[in-house]
Amino acid sequence: MATTIGTETNLVDLLTDLVQLDYDAADAYQAAIDRIDDTTARSSLTAFRQDHLRHIEELGTILRQMGHEPPQEGDMKSLLTQGKVMLGNLFGDSAILQAMRTNEADTNTAYERAVEHQDVDAATRQVLQRNLADERRHCEWILSRLGK
Repeated sequence: MATTIGTETNLVDLLTDLVQLDYDAADAYQAAIDRIDDTTARSSLTAFRQDHLRHIEELGTILRQMGHEPPQEGDMKSLLTQGKVMLGNLFGDSAILQAMRTNEADTNTAYERAVEHQDVDAATRQVLQRNLADERRHCEWILSRLGK
């Protein structure tokens, strides 16, 4: 499912949506970790989940500094991201990684847009760029594991 995150007109909405997206991604990673058989892949997925939890903390701090309370959980998209992983589980590790690849496509797109948002100050842009680098690394690793 293509994401619309990154198209928000104001920064608070953008950061709020990114926090929710990172919660959804962390939940999907946990679903994959719980189901994948490959221990090497499980270790990498665990590290990627930690990256998403760090994104939540960093963006939450920025939102609080702006006077807004960050979300404490994902939104309904979490069911979709986890559901893809659970369906993938029926077909093995490769299908789980394929589900995670589609989830990472959304996070990459969202952060690519966020970095370019007109209202982002320099300090926030640095955080967004670092998060985008994480997302690209996640996607590259998954693609390499899938042999693409």
